[in-house]
Amino acid sequence: MQQQRSALNFGTVRRAELFDELVDLFLAEGFAHLTLDEIATRLRCSKSTLYTLAGSKEQLVRAATVHFFRRETNTVDAKLSATTGSRNRITAYVSAVGEALSIASEQFMADLNAFAPAREVYEQNIGIAAKKVQDLITEGVIKGDFRQVHAAFAGDLAATMMMRIQQGSVRGHAGLDDAGAYRELATILTAGIGV
Repeated sequence: MQQQRSALNFGTVRRAELFDELVDLFLAEGFAHLTLDEIATRLRCSKSTLYTLAGSKEQLVRAATVHFFRRETNTVDAKLSATTGSRNRITAYVSAVGEALSIASEQFMADLNAFAPAREVYEQNIGIAAKKVQDLITEGVIKGDFRQVHAAFAGDLAATMMMRIQQGSVRGHAGLDDAGAYRELATILTAGIGV
């Protein structure tokens, strides 16, 4: 029984390691141009091992995108938990989201935008982030740290800008890289709602 658990734990650990390596590969180079054979070679595993992660390249890309957002959500949440003060919490949260996405190459973001299943994962996470911004603003209003603002509108504003950042619109129009755009968004949000 103990050997079965050890084998199961090893399998789970190896699976997580493969997803981390896969995510790192995709973030650095994108994924549209890679075949399953190339991915297997780059990860030093067999193609059949990749099929244990997902049934097709499309499913593998989606699963890797989900894995990326889960991994980064843990990092973002840890930074938020370590921060006090309404203004600092919004700044920490939005900046941490920007930092998490700053490791993604332009090619990855372009591939993500062009591939609907991965883009949908991104959009779901933007919706979650917007709700979190809304909750943080509401919390600050209740504490008297922010003036009375429409928190849902502010959250929607944040979501709209996050989508524009992902699509490369902000980079093209404002000349800011993604991390810089997130920092500016945090500054504008917190300065605009201050008392």
